[in-house]
Amino acid sequence: MEPGEGTEETPLPLALSRFQVSEEYGFLLPDPLTELPAPYGPWMEIAHDLPQLIASHRLRSQVHQMPQLSTGHLRGREELHLAHLVLSFITMGYIWQEGEEGTVKVLPRNLAIPFWEVSQALGLPPILSHADFVLANWRRKNPNGNLDTIISLPGGESLRGFILVTLLVEKAAVPGIKAIVQAVGAILQRDEERLLEALRALAEAIGAMSVALRQMHDYVDPAVFYTVIRIFLSGWKDNPAMPQGLVYEGVSEEPMAFSGGSAAQSTVLHAFDELLGIRHSEESTAFLHRMRSYMPLPHRAFVEAIGRAPSLKQHLLSSGDTRLCTAFNQCVSALAELRSYHITIVTRYISIAAAKAKAGRAEPGDRAGPSVGKPPSALETKGTGGSHIFSFLKSVRDTTREGMIRA
Repeated sequence: MEPGEGTEETPLPLALSRFQVSEEYGFLLPDPLTELPAPYGPWMEIAHDLPQLIASHRLRSQVHQMPQLSTGHLRGREELHLAHLVLSFITMGYIWQEGEEGTVKVLPRNLAIPFWEVSQALGLPPILSHADFVLANWRRKNPNGNLDTIISLPGGESLRGFILVTLLVEKAAVPGIKAIVQAVGAILQRDEERLLEALRALAEAIGAMSVALRQMHDYVDPAVFYTVIRIFLSGWKDNPAMPQGLVYEGVSEEPMAFSGGSAAQSTVLHAFDELLGIRHSEESTAFLHRMRSYMPLPHRAFVEAIGRAPSLKQHLLSSGDTRLCTAFNQCVSALAELRSYHITIVTRYISIAAAKAKAGRAEPGDRAGPSVGKPPSALETKGTGGSHIFSFLKSVRDTTREGMIRA
């Protein structure tokens, strides 16, 4: 835009509150509700007993006896998020109760209709996503701040560890999310010192995310993750176990297909990529953009707003400030390292665990909770979101490295 042409297109500084992003918790839902209003007691009762109901193969019969409840009594986004969390966990248990060879083709109307309505109200798909599994699924156990999940599935302590370590990674990202806002503001104001400060804070936050992710090894048993937990995160898109998708009874006569939970649904890395101008391959970009539809609408809008802001990379190249370029490269390097470490985690928890399960050597520890029969095989080489997991992760790691500013 030429000077004097008007100001409608002038980008405004980002403000976290505009996108329902918390200064303290980032993309995590601050202090989520743990109970729904009284009329929704039947949902809560089933949700709180999911591991036992699934282990005893009673969940489906319990769902069939569940009353058809109206979503009209739900008020505010906290109640809607808890309802989505509860209905998504019940749905995953219902679908996968008998393992990948005992799936159903129809989700009954008393579950499908309210789940669809709550999903429409939030702009989320009617399936368990990262927004439910992690962002809205935490509570304080006691005043000391010890954390626990609100709703659970089979997997015992390993499932709890998987959710809470992922939550700690999200929490570690918060200074980086705030640094994005600071960086965009600094570019608009041409404040190089403030920009330098923001980039250093971003690099530090990404490093802290890697440190948090390392705790996965302390709290999650790979055999339990692969043979017990993983199937409940699987969706009905690009999944050979459910090639036709799922009919949501009372919503649509045609089956619908949705991807399972995936780290690619976390808004954090999308936001960092947008700020740093990281460009992934066409195939990876298509998958990542599809995963954005599994994020809460305001968070998706935040990523899009960063994409519309002035280019950080172009600003640095034109400034020629070596301190800024060095700080930028430290951010990119930290992000590539985080993605490399994610590959290490996936290798241990999926690739090696799958090989052991295939060889019949996977024996979940005492803390595993109930198993659902033989280890799943439909997604041996794919992520629960449906991507070809190793080629995707290596591709995004490599294209991240290519985002460095070369001297």
